This record gives sequence, C-alpha cells and structure tokens, in this order.
Amino acid sequence: MASSVPAPQSAKPLFSYRKYWAHRFGVAPFLPMSRAEMEALGWDSCDVILVTGDAYIDHPSFGMAIVGRLLEAQGFRVGIISQPDWRDASDFKKLGKPNLFFGVTSGNMDSMVNRYTSDRRIRRNDSYTPGGEGGKRPDRSVIVYAQRAREAFPETPIVLGGIEASLRRIAHYDYWSDKVRRSIPLDAKADLLLYGNAERALVEVAHRIAKRGLAQDFSDIRGLALLRDATPEGWVEASAEDIDSADEGRLRKDDARSGADVVIRLPAYDQVFSDPESYARASRVLHKESNPGNARPLTQRHGNKDVWLTAPPIPLTTAEMDAVYDLPFARAPHPSYAGAKIPAWEMIRHSVTIMRGCFGGCSFCSITEHEGRVIQSRSEGSILREIESIRDKTEGFTGIISDIGGPTANMYRMACRDKETEALCRRPSCVYPDICKNLNTSHDALIELYRKARALPGVKKVMVASGVRYDLAVKSPAYIRELVEHHVGGYLKIAPEHTESGPLSKMMKPGIGSYDRFKQLFDAAARAANKEYYLIPYFIAAHPGTTDEDMMNLALWLKRNKYRADQVQTYLPSPMALSTAMYHSGFNPLKPVRRGASETVEAVKGLRQRRLHKAFLRYHDAENWPLLREALKAMGRTDLIGPGKHQLVPAWQPKGTGEAARSNSRSRPASSGERKFLTKGVALRKI
Repeated sequence: MASSVPAPQSAKPLFSYRKYWAHRFGVAPFLPMSRAEMEALGWDSCDVILVTGDAYIDHPSFGMAIVGRLLEAQGFRVGIISQPDWRDASDFKKLGKPNLFFGVTSGNMDSMVNRYTSDRRIRRNDSYTPGGEGGKRPDRSVIVYAQRAREAFPETPIVLGGIEASLRRIAHYDYWSDKVRRSIPLDAKADLLLYGNAERALVEVAHRIAKRGLAQDFSDIRGLALLRDATPEGWVEASAEDIDSADEGRLRKDDARSGADVVIRLPAYDQVFSDPESYARASRVLHKESNPGNARPLTQRHGNKDVWLTAPPIPLTTAEMDAVYDLPFARAPHPSYAGAKIPAWEMIRHSVTIMRGCFGGCSFCSITEHEGRVIQSRSEGSILREIESIRDKTEGFTGIISDIGGPTANMYRMACRDKETEALCRRPSCVYPDICKNLNTSHDALIELYRKARALPGVKKVMVASGVRYDLAVKSPAYIRELVEHHVGGYLKIAPEHTESGPLSKMMKPGIGSYDRFKQLFDAAARAANKEYYLIPYFIAAHPGTTDEDMMNLALWLKRNKYRADQVQTYLPSPMALSTAMYHSGFNPLKPVRRGASETVEAVKGLRQRRLHKAFLRYHDAENWPLLREALKAMGRTDLIGPGKHQLVPAWQPKGTGEAARSNSRSRPASSGERKFLTKGVALRKI
C-alpha cells in the first residue's frame, strides 16, 4: 500500500538535522524563566516558549525538561513559563513573543487527574508544585494555557503536547463533566497537537516552522493532529464500520492493489456525542490503528472541520534514546524555587528511567495511548552513566538508587522476535489472553544491568520500585531471585487488580493464578535469602464489568490471605482508554462493535455502588461494616456476617463508627474473637 508517511526503517535520525543558527549561544545552565536570565545568556528573544503546569525541574523524568533540552540541542533558544497565573495573559508575556511557537502542556500529569479524586473530590495537594501546594494550575490546563497564550500574542503558532493533550486528540468522554468533549485542539484554538512520545514530530515541526511558518502541509509528519476542511484529493476514505468488520483483510488487499492512500473516517463528533455505540466503535478502531508498522491516518468530523490524525510516531532507536537522556540536564529544580520541597522531585531525584512503552495493553491504563506498545530501551552504558551522574551531581545522594525502571519494571529490551510479524500485528496486547509465542520474554539483559548498576563505586543499593509485570517475571525464576536478593526492601508492590475472571477479562489482565505462581517464587526466593519480605497486591474497585459479587469474592480472598488494604483505588475513567469506552457507552470495544450485535458491559456508576465496591476492599474498616452488612443481606449472603474466620464482617458495630451507629444501631465491646478479627492480617500500602 502506498503511504504518505515514511516507512519505520526510513525515519530521519533525531539528531541529524542542521542546527538552527541560534546554537551559537551555547547551552543554558537552566532554561530561562525570566527576562533577566535571557539577558544573562545574551538572548534578545526566545525561539520557543514552553508553558507547563508543573514546576520546572531540569531532569529527564520531567517532560518539559526533555522537550526543552532537545530543542536546545537542535539550536533553538527555549524559555519556560512554569505554572503561570492563568487569570489573564500577563504571565504569558513575561518572556516576550516567541519567534516560532508556544509549546503548551499540562505537565507530567493530566490536570484533571492531578486535581480530582475518582469521586470527583478536590485533592488538597499537588506533587509537582513547590511545597506540594494545590490549586496552582487550572482545570483543563492545556485549553486555558493555550487560550491565554493566544491572547498574549494572537499571531504566534500554538503547539500542544504532553499526556493531557495526547489523551484528548479525538472526541473523548470526559468523566468530570460526564459528557463527550471535542478534540482538544478545537477548544484550545491550537494549530497543531503532538501526541505520544513526540520527539521526532517536535524536532521536525520546529525546523519547518523556523523555515516557512505555518503556511505549509504538516500531514506527512507522524504523531500529529491537525485541522482540515476536508479529505485531500488522492486519499480514499474507509469507514470505521468497514475497519471493524470481517472484510477488513479484503479491504486492505484492495487498497494495496489500487495504490491508494487510505484514511479511516471515525464516526463524527455529533454522532459519538449522541450515540454510545458509535463512541465504542471509534475507540476500538483508534486502538486497532496504533501499531506504527501498519497504522493508517484517522479523521473525525467536528462541525465544519476534520481533525486529522497522522499515523503513530516511529519509536526511537536505542542510540536516539541514549542521546536524549544524555542531554545536559542540570538534574535539579530551577534556582528560583530557593530550595522549596517539590514532592515529585523528592520522589524521583535518585531514580533512573531505562525504557518507555508497555505492551501489556491494560484497558484502564493510559500508557498505551500515550507511549505506545513498542518498548524503547536505553543502552546499558547510558543507564550506568546516569547513575554515575546521580552519584556525583545530585544533592543528598546516599548511595541508594530509589528506582530503576519505567512504565513497568521488567520489559527492558523485550520485543517481538520477528520484526515483520511485529509490523503486521494488530493485537491490543502481547500478553493477554496469553503471552504471545513471538514475544521474547528473556530477563537476561535486565539481570545483567542490575548487577552492573549495583557494582558501581558509591552505589550501595539499587531498588526496583516500578511495577513488576508478574506474568512475565514467572518466565524467569532467575529474575525473581535477583530481585528478591538485591533489589527489594521489605515490600514489593504488585498489581493483580482483581481475582475474578469477569472484571479481569475487561481489564485485559491475567488470571489470579499468575499472581499465585509469582507469589510462590517470590516467597521461595525470600526464604532462600533468609529475608522477611512481603508482596503488596493492589486492586481496582468499580471497574466496568465488575459485579457486587465479584467485589465480595475479592474481599473474601483478601481475608483468606490476611491482607488489609490501607489505600485503595477506585476506577477513574481516563480519556480515550478502552475501559472508559466501556464505562461511558455500555459496550465492549475489546470485541467487534456492530450495530445490534455488540457485547454489552455493565458499568459501576452510582456513587453508592462505587462506595460499596471500595468498601469491600476495606472490609476490615468498621466504618464500612453497615454498608457491607446491608449489601450482604440484599445479596442473600447473611452467612458472611459474623465473627467467624470464614465470615466477612461482624454483626456488631463499635461505638461511634459507621452509619449504623449514627442510626441508633446496637454497640457493644468486642469479644476476644472479634478483636482477633480486627487485628489479624498484614497492612497493605499502595506506593
């Protein structure tokens, strides 16, 4: 099939561009946040100004630092406007007018997830703000920042990026307003949106704008969303309904024979706004068209404009990843914060990212939509150099690397054994329902990396705090032994998410048997090492497809295994995730979505039922007992009410606790058996 985008093997190397003329100014110690800093560098203006909802920390774990240093390496002068006052345009003028464009992001987190809990309550703090202070960024930061930047300098191009923009690149369900919203470039009045790992698109866009401004076609750049009046001549449209049909293979062959450039037309905004089944179909097709090796452009009508998505970005090579992480980061917060504590910085300052992406495909997770399924790994040498840099340059280093990982702990250098097969694959997950036979699951490279990292002079301990994908880990008992003997503290977090097949099938997570096998190997390794270590499993309440009985059975599993969840996670529908399509539409986009024949999914939406599901996870909390007793009676499971080991909640209520106590319920002192019920078990803490 002919294509208007380069084949993956022909991607232009990231650092092969001729540098912009301003490279003569050299490297800034920190990217400037004030006119005084610009003048000290000899700048009269910035070429690009980045606006972010986070504090500016010049470290590769923070998106704006990577974006800024990458553009600097291309020769551009880059300024940062961090956490501006958005109530008017004044803060957006403080560095002057950018010569090329504003780059706008909410920061490392989606601003709505950052500010609101899954129950839509406002969080008190913000880990990406000095002092952890909340309220320093607006709701839907990308839209607000872009609008203020437009007010400040109306003619300056605006380019959106980061996770908040990436997850809203098409019409999407918004949990906080409980409606389908338009593609974000329309509401933000932006010119371009870069989605996913956007280094390639960013560099190409910057150089093109530097040469010819916006008056040109950007549609040959991967990982881009732009607005068009209509489909250009020479393109053939395929409807989303055809793509999700049994005739898709024939359609692809016909297109290949005709030499046509094909774009897939998703259901229009008006249609997905009013028709939940169309929304589910659009979600399914977008996820099917996510492999950089075979994905085609997508287009979706919004009023009189099309939102056009080019094919997903081509993953960075190991050499390119190394070059990005070797950029001259100061590895510290900007001096203007005067040493104020920034919780996110305190958490990651001694950690190292070794890879990007995740091929797990969990339906509730945003990693797939943002970073993609292809694992992009750094070289061993690059990682070890960064650890040495932490040792030598990062204040407060005591010899402990707090984490060595990424979106997962143990997908480093894993990939399909055959590149041709990988380029053709359309599976949403490499590990669900079973691990693909073509997936290389060797942990040997990771084990060797661990050994070399902890052998570095001055390094006392290298911790693994990223989530371990346990269904992969069981393929390598040697990895589990290495983990337990050298890289775990007292606890290791793990994410089975549920025990019951119904919700697990909607999450695309393995059965609890995989967790049981991992626990056996983990416990055996701990005994062999003479260490007292514990697993911390955490679970999701109220995920689509979860019944009250499912949560009851999970609670019974927790009690049998002597687990007590200290913190629990109630499902939060993030924009564009597959499980969000289930939650909003009531249909299952993991299966074909065909009018009148789509599989339905029950979503847990009512506040009381969501509270109940959360209460099952905290069955040991007396505040939840009245609600649980009421539910168990309604379910015909009064046999689970009482003080026995096999029972879930006692029949009595401690004085001053729970709704029942406030409704004249009977209170009495606990018996010895009930006191044992209250105190038994291991406290779980979600890290």
